[in-house]
Order: sequence, then structure tokens, then C-alpha cells
Amino acid sequence: MSVNIDLTTIWACIIAFGVFAYVVMDGFDLGIGILFPTFSPGIERDQAMNSVAPVWDGNETWLVLGGGGLFAAFPLAYSVVLPATYPLIILMLLGLVFRGVAFEFRWRNPRHRAFWDKAFCGGSLIAAMCQGMVLGALLQGIDVSGRAYAGGWFDWFTPYTVLTGLGVVAGYALLGATWLVWKTEGSCQDHAYRLSFRSAIATLALLLAVSISTPFLEPQYFDRWFTLPGFIFASQVPLLTLIVAACLFYGLRKKWEAAPFWLSLGIFLLGMMGLAVSLWPYVVPGEITIWDAAAPERSQIFMLVGVAITMPLIIGYTGWAYWVFRGKVGEDGYH
Repeated sequence: MSVNIDLTTIWACIIAFGVFAYVVMDGFDLGIGILFPTFSPGIERDQAMNSVAPVWDGNETWLVLGGGGLFAAFPLAYSVVLPATYPLIILMLLGLVFRGVAFEFRWRNPRHRAFWDKAFCGGSLIAAMCQGMVLGALLQGIDVSGRAYAGGWFDWFTPYTVLTGLGVVAGYALLGATWLVWKTEGSCQDHAYRLSFRSAIATLALLLAVSISTPFLEPQYFDRWFTLPGFIFASQVPLLTLIVAACLFYGLRKKWEAAPFWLSLGIFLLGMMGLAVSLWPYVVPGEITIWDAAAPERSQIFMLVGVAITMPLIIGYTGWAYWVFRGKVGEDGYH
């Protein structure tokens, strides 16, 4: 598996960074939504929502970067992947709409709060499940004829995509629970510790199931993971995942606060490294490489100038927002 550093590779890394930033930043507030019904109405739910209220809408900037960057830098991939997953994309966006509206409306009228709590949970669950199923649909392969999607409307719906969807739901729940361990106190934090243990077990079990299933989807995947010399590098990913998972459980048992969240992010990062091992350099497995899908060189240069200006600004204001709201959320707000 060779890597040629050129303009197309740089753009692939930019989009991968955008996707990972979205998973990291929007993943934990989707996870809080998934876990929301398990918290007691009143103070616990208010603490959970307040912990992400100042930053949740900015987190979705990275989703725009990932999707918009794919359209601009790899238009062929965009024109193939989206038609293959349109139902999932539509459901995901609707879920994000319900989740976003619930953030604003649940505070307006106490009589309607139970409804908006359900919308917050349902929207988060649907969005997370759809994101995982899109990933599964991409990994299992997309039917391409010429330069267009040639499959059916429901080719994305298979046991494998359901498995990847559940894996992402569990992983987001883990991020949400460990975020609340870090950012809350009292009964909400105690409950978050218990949820962190359960969601960590579910995440690792589903990650193992997906990892066992994936190499048998494509000969390319099997060769990358089980033949030399690729095996030497690839085997480090599951080994490091086991080490990080052991540290996570140890930290939860010892009542660490910030470290479990960062260790959970480490599991996601290693998962993305595993995806890179399987997919590189294909953007549609076995069909379209990043160079096949890339926009003209002048277009990539033009967009790269814009990204070089805007991305530091996005990172800067995002970092500032998290710094301003760096404290814990108590019963009476941030402190």
C-alpha cells in the first residue's frame, strides 16, 4: 500500500480530517441524545443538554466541510455515493433537524418538554444509525457502471449495514457518556459513569463484529489485513485498540473524569485508521480511486486556497468556544 503525496492526496486528507472532526464533535452530543431517556427528567436532563448547548450547532460545521469538500474535490465520488445512499442521507438530515429544533424548543414551554425530549432522542438515534449505515454501504461496495451508480434504491439495506449502524450508535453513546463524566457532577455524573461502562462494552463488541466481517467483503480488504507485508502494519491497529480499551475501563473504574473521553476518541481514531488500511486509495471500493474521482488540478488549487484561509478560522473559533465553556455544568449552570 503506497501513498503518493500530491494535491489529490492532500484533499483526501482534508476531507478525512473534516469527517473525523465531525464524528468527534457532533458524536458526543448525538450520544447524549441517544442516552437522554435514561436520565431523570428535570435536573439530570437539563445538565446533560446544557453541557453541549453552547457548542452543538458549531460542531455541524464539519459535516458541511466533509460533504461540500467531497462534492468540490471529488465530484465523481459524490455523484456515485450519494445516489447509492439517498434514503439514508435524507433520514439523517431529518434526524438532525429534529435534534436541532428540540435543543431550542424544549425550554420554551414546560408542558411540551416531554415531546421535545423524545424528538431530541429520536433525531439523535436516527442520525447516528444512518451515518453508520452509510459507512457500511460504502464498505460493502457500490455497484458502478461506467461513471454512474447502477444499483437499486435499497441496496444499502443489508445485515452488515445494520451492524455498522448499531456500532456507530454504541460508539456515539460512549462519547456522550464519557463527555458527561467529564462535564457534569452529582447524580448526572454518577449515572454517566454507569452508562460509560455499558456503552464501552457494546462499542467494543460491535467493533469486533464489524472487524471480523469486513475483511470478507472484498478480496482487497482480506489482503490488506492478512498478507505480508501489510499485516505487520495493520495488526498494530487492533493491538493499540485493546490497549486503549483497557486504559478506558481502568480509568472508569478509578473515576477519572477527562481521560475516559479522550480514550474514547482514541478508539474512534484507531477505527478510522482501520478504515484507511482497508480502503486506500479507493473512495468507492474496487471501483473508483481518489485520482479517478478528483476534480481538475486548477479547481483543487483554487479550493485549497480557500480552505487554507477558512479552516484555521473554524478551528480557532471552535477552540475558543470550548475554552469559554470549559467548566463543569452544575445544577445552576456552568461554573
